[in-house]
Amino acid sequence: MTLFHNGTIWTGTPGPTITTLLVDDHGVISALGEDAVTAAGQSEGTVEVDLEGGFLMPSFGDGHAHPMLGGLEYVGPAVRPCDSVEEIVAEVRKFAEANPDEEWIVGASYNGSLAEGSLFDARWLDEAVPDRPVALRAWDYHTMWVNSVALQRAGITPDTPDPVIGEIPHREDGSVLGTLREWGAVDLVTAVMPKRDVDVRVAALGTAADYYLARGVTWVQDAWVEPDDLDTYVTAAQRDALRMRFNLAFYADPRRFEDQVDGFVDGRRRVEDANSPFLTAHTVKFFADGVVENETGALLEPYCSGLHDHSRGQERSDSGDGLGMQVWEGDSLANAARRVDELGFQIHIHAIGDAAVRQALDAIEYAIESNGPRDRRPVIAHVQLVDDADLERFAALGVIPCMQPLWAQMDALMTVLTVPRLGTERADRQYRMRSLDESGAPLALGSDWPVSSGAPLDGIAIGISRRTPDGEPEGGWTPQEALTVERALSAYTAGVAEQAFAEDSWGRLVSGASADLVWLDRDPRDTPAHQLPDVVVKATYLRGELGHQYSP
Repeated sequence: MTLFHNGTIWTGTPGPTITTLLVDDHGVISALGEDAVTAAGQSEGTVEVDLEGGFLMPSFGDGHAHPMLGGLEYVGPAVRPCDSVEEIVAEVRKFAEANPDEEWIVGASYNGSLAEGSLFDARWLDEAVPDRPVALRAWDYHTMWVNSVALQRAGITPDTPDPVIGEIPHREDGSVLGTLREWGAVDLVTAVMPKRDVDVRVAALGTAADYYLARGVTWVQDAWVEPDDLDTYVTAAQRDALRMRFNLAFYADPRRFEDQVDGFVDGRRRVEDANSPFLTAHTVKFFADGVVENETGALLEPYCSGLHDHSRGQERSDSGDGLGMQVWEGDSLANAARRVDELGFQIHIHAIGDAAVRQALDAIEYAIESNGPRDRRPVIAHVQLVDDADLERFAALGVIPCMQPLWAQMDALMTVLTVPRLGTERADRQYRMRSLDESGAPLALGSDWPVSSGAPLDGIAIGISRRTPDGEPEGGWTPQEALTVERALSAYTAGVAEQAFAEDSWGRLVSGASADLVWLDRDPRDTPAHQLPDVVVKATYLRGELGHQYSP
């Protein structure tokens, strides 16, 4: 038995907080409050954890992230902290010199706002590494910046046409620039890159677990799983190397969906056969559109300015009408959603623009009408823009909006890339978390790590204030959409547990639930928003076992 005491314990359920909680030897919460004190006194060998006046609560879940990608970032050049193109180039040069045997230099995630129009030139990377291919993912993971050798290896020339679901920008003289947008273009490079060794990939999952457990997170929705990723997860499970909970969402590609479906079923079976308490595969992931910053997010009304095609000297957009890019044309998303729903998978759709959100809702509605009622809990991730006419449809259809509160701020990404593309009026209708929550939609929160910080307290700080870490703007940007701190905590715990079909297992501290806990050094409900990122995670527990302990 383990008795937690001498602190504030927030159960995530209605009613007053308590000061004691008892966990049995199987990692299950057995008693709370005075009942915990009584039961502990009747048990020999009870271990006591003094919370030292701190705060104990359910551990966080992350409703949408990419842990494999995040872990692999630590393997390549550290370009994420770089604040200029020059710094990135210097870091790539430093890494290449330290790793002369690496056939390819692969890294992530550079800041796309550091170059005008988010257009990065291959020649800049050539200065650092002229003799080996370099491929860097942007912060959004929808964009790649490569050097000239990588373009040559991929066979990309000035005559290469833009692929389906992709764009290859050119310089004014018609030569290939070196920035590749969206999967169709990025895949031209990844197809010729060597695969990572399985041991490196398993280690990357360990790195991701270290990262998350240190931030109080014990469950993550991996929202983009391809066959190599599945192999890695299954291998890690077989090696007993998983140290936190993962649910896998198999990536559905419109270019080859019919060939994938049997693989989804087989992948789910492989995960079940691995028989790990920390691994499930309930979900299939769809992309309905791209991102606003590339003008590939699908909108109901045109962008304020089109992307410039340097090879043609004219404004362009993927749809030809300034509305962005729909990944699935016509009824294809609805039909694919119906198919995976029929097979018992949870639908999880990336939708940024308001047109993409509408298409995603229509697809889910079609799946429900076609396959009849069941407990399906479909998810639409991001929901950057949602039209008024679609706001109430989330609750009516039982759709979970899984949103990223960290993005709801006027940072450089927003001011440099997003607002100029949307215009101020439309930009002020982004990330309507409170409106969706008050409509009755079952709100869940996530980070999209490594696109942005995977620390829930970083996201909650923005979600409850709508201000940057520097406190701008005073009073908050679109403050009417700010969540209360307790609602944000709940959406990052119980809300994610509901998304995971696990509300009876974790997400709240109740008798019979798994002891998935996070111990903070202070009560976040009484902490000013700008100080929340400084709250210390003293310890994280998974099924009663210590997964992380703070070391000053």
